[in-house]
Amino acid sequence: MAGNALSRAGVNVRIIDKRPSKVMAGQADGISPRTIEMLQSYGMADRLLEEGVQVHMLAFYNPRRDGKGVERTSRISDVNAPTARWQFEIALHQGAIESIFLEAMKKHGLEVERPYFPTALEISQDDAELNDPTSYPVKVTVQRVLETSNKANGDSQASHNGVQSNAFESNTVIQADDPEETEIIKAKFVIGGDGAHSWVRKQLGIKMEGETTQHVWGVVDLVPETDFPDVRHRTLIHSDAGSCMIIPREGDEVRLYIQLAEGLEHGAEGRLDRSKVGPEKVMAIAKEAVKPWKLEFPNPISWWTVYVIGQMVASRFSAHQRVFIAGDACHTHSPKAGQGMNASMNDTHNLSWKIAHVLRGWADLDILKTYEFERKKFAHDLIDFDKRLASMFSEKAISEDNLNGVVPEEFQDLLKSMGGLTSGIGIEYAPSLITDNTYQSFAPGLMIGHRVQPQIIIRVADCRAYEMQDLIISDTKWKLLFFVGDPKQEKQALVVKRLGEYMERPDSFLSKFSPKNSREAVFTMLIVSSTPKDDADYTDIHPGLLTHWSKAFTDDVSVDKKSGGHAYETYGVLTTTGAFAAVRPDGYVGYVSSLEGVVDGTVDKYFSRFMKEQS
Repeated sequence: MAGNALSRAGVNVRIIDKRPSKVMAGQADGISPRTIEMLQSYGMADRLLEEGVQVHMLAFYNPRRDGKGVERTSRISDVNAPTARWQFEIALHQGAIESIFLEAMKKHGLEVERPYFPTALEISQDDAELNDPTSYPVKVTVQRVLETSNKANGDSQASHNGVQSNAFESNTVIQADDPEETEIIKAKFVIGGDGAHSWVRKQLGIKMEGETTQHVWGVVDLVPETDFPDVRHRTLIHSDAGSCMIIPREGDEVRLYIQLAEGLEHGAEGRLDRSKVGPEKVMAIAKEAVKPWKLEFPNPISWWTVYVIGQMVASRFSAHQRVFIAGDACHTHSPKAGQGMNASMNDTHNLSWKIAHVLRGWADLDILKTYEFERKKFAHDLIDFDKRLASMFSEKAISEDNLNGVVPEEFQDLLKSMGGLTSGIGIEYAPSLITDNTYQSFAPGLMIGHRVQPQIIIRVADCRAYEMQDLIISDTKWKLLFFVGDPKQEKQALVVKRLGEYMERPDSFLSKFSPKNSREAVFTMLIVSSTPKDDADYTDIHPGLLTHWSKAFTDDVSVDKKSGGHAYETYGVLTTTGAFAAVRPDGYVGYVSSLEGVVDGTVDKYFSRFMKEQS
């Protein structure tokens, strides 16, 4: 995710992976509605939607009163987030998802270098160097097992903006009597997305805070033979044999999550000793859990694993704002809510544009502090929810013999109440250097700290319908939304003229924070009027505000009358006064103001807090 975002931004990046080849099957497999929106913003959702399984419903099963297995007690929508653009989750194995990224990165000249093993990480202690965004204060020593007999002597050094990027720029040096190739990479930034047992985190001396539970779970991917009626829905089963979750997968495959009744021995570094249990035990419990229906396993297993649920968050997410950790490296939790891969990718979606802005000289290094501020709070919120969910899921359901068991309705209500979190739609970033809710009242539906809600608007020049989210693409640019009302009306026409004239001034924030002769490098301006499409003209917008005819839109019903016409209403903007919104490059609303706030310097003060004036 980080490599893709940064390479798209033109950053010189390298990805070092100790795996000898890409992931082929198994591991994470759930994509939430918000992550689909995020991937769409990179132009990467089509293949995901084509290859993945759409999960629309969630079924609940609990013990029958007569003790003869389980029965379905309810079935609800799997996604409980009314504003989600896609009202379902996607299930697709991690190997396929990784392939989507590998393919996308290759278009930008980036391929994963494998198998590479980091052996040393060194960060400069010189404050002047650390505070200079053009410096290379991090050194990473890496080694790779050679696949050829080519040999040389000495070490080489290469400089890179980030380690996590292009093919080698330097001649690597290989010891003549050593089968390993060694290279020292100098970097401006390093991102460690290297898992729950993160090497990067350990080098930084960052501690994980939280606890490891006693809940042991097994996971198996396979094609079963079954008459279970909800095998193609996400299904949560509380049974006397143990708890079970079923996830439909590609083709006829399913994933089974099974609670193992007893704990397992732990080996080195506290890791679970997988040799003490096999997939046969997992399948045997699943077979019992779905009775009275049958569940047979005549086909080979695609993938399996076993794990102990750990619920922990790193004490910090970076060192000197130069080396960062992301994903499981800084937060671990159970997979029951399907958040592992989603939370991880959203970490670096949040971080990447900030690094790109610093590298381009557009923003101060302080902007990087908002990564930990925003994502650490989300991680804690996720862990709090996960503790309740994992505990309720791991316990048996209430019965005459288990009066302290889980009440099915309470379990279901918990999942419903946390729909905003699990779907990713309700993620909220608190006020910070880049998120200011002082003037939220001018557009209450454009909730500051939240992603922009989907909405259909009409391009004025050709009356083509567009989804607002498809205009807010992940290209590292701020999107400036001007809701100008109806410029056919004299009052609003004067407002539009004044806005355009201001934007053309050399002291406007657009001029101050844009590179010389490049008004669209940092900001994309989108104008949304309220003029009926039959009357609207893109020439109604002052050229100082409208950089191209394709940037003028209006809030009206589409020509086919199937959508549109509700943007002002949804975003809470009055057509008589309009509003302004600054949307961050990651699609989250950073600031809202009146149109007057644009010309009176209020918006300028907001951007001046973290952006650098361009010469």
